[in-house]
Amino acid sequence: MNRRMLLLAVTVLTLASLVNSKGNAMDPYGRTHIWAMNFAAQRPWHGPYHPIQYGQPTALVVPPTSHMRQTYSWGVSQNKMYPIHHQYGVSNPGYGYAPRQGFLHTPAWPSHTDQFGVHYVRGPW
Repeated sequence: MNRRMLLLAVTVLTLASLVNSKGNAMDPYGRTHIWAMNFAAQRPWHGPYHPIQYGQPTALVVPPTSHMRQTYSWGVSQNKMYPIHHQYGVSNPGYGYAPRQGFLHTPAWPSHTDQFGVHYVRGPW
């Protein structure tokens, strides 16, 4: 009897953890979205570089279902994949502010794709 109750309790708790507050089963990326939202709340959407033409970091808007980005490096292979954390909100007016000071120019001979100053930001849902 105790085994049945324990098995029932474990089953109920497992099913309850798979259902979100709206009563729908969580998608496989549900926890990833929460992690990305927390990461984006604490860090800026841009890196230290900016394109010379604009003088400030530039956002490349990708589809809202994009989750990963690929970076490439010349020379010894340092090709890596990183998650895309930042996403425009629905109420975003369409322009952003980044101060024009304190950013590094794209080098004359860039050695990594991060040095181009274009940063991925997911579009709104």
